[in-house]
Parts: sequence; structure tokens; C-alpha cells
Amino acid sequence: QVQLVESGGGLVQPGGSLTLSCAGSGTIFSINTMNWYRQAPGKERELVATIGNGGSTNYRDSVKGRFTISRDDAKKSVYLQMNSLKPEDMAVYYCNFVLRRGVGYRWEEYWGQGTQVTVSS
Repeated sequence: QVQLVESGGGLVQPGGSLTLSCAGSGTIFSINTMNWYRQAPGKERELVATIGNGGSTNYRDSVKGRFTISRDDAKKSVYLQMNSLKPEDMAVYYCNFVLRRGVGYRWEEYWGQGTQVTVSS
């Protein structure tokens, strides 16, 4: 059984900062890509940032220069530092891991439960 648990969401004023965390637990042998997605009301879920197992990162254009994704494989965790937050960043944020549960296992995708980020004055 694999579980991803997010934390760090909340209410912040425009221009403020938040750091999201996501920790994996259970039978995790290897993690390839760790991702952050978000979904605003009435919109489709969108990829925000991704980090590969070598540390390479990619961001959607609207968050470049403001958000930073990082990972700690020893803790099976991924983080999203969000600065200069805007009202349009308001959404439920989900972490996503592509991982294997053992040698010879196939790569599988797991999701966290989501954490709300509200940007409002």
C-alpha cells in the first residue's frame, strides 16, 4: 500500500508565500518523477511543476521564477515553494509520484488527496 500525504496549504495574501510538502509512505522501492498539479474550480487539472530522479525540473510558464520544486528521496518527499502568489494560483494542489513498489514491478502513478491554496486579501 502506498500513500501520499500533502500539507502546507492555506490562506495567503497576494504576494505572499507558501510551501507545500508531500510525503510518501508504504512500499516504495524507487521514485522516478515527482509532480505537482493543481485544479481550480471549473477548470481541468494542470501540471504545475515536475522534478525527475536526477533533479531536472520543469515548470508551467505561469509559475516560472515564482515556484520552486525540490525533492528529498531519503524522506520520499517533494516540496513546492511558492512565492509571489497571485489570485490565479488559487486551487487545490495535488502531488503525484511515478514509482515502483519493488524490483520487477511496473511503474505506477499515485496521487495525494490534495491541499487547498487560497490567495485572497
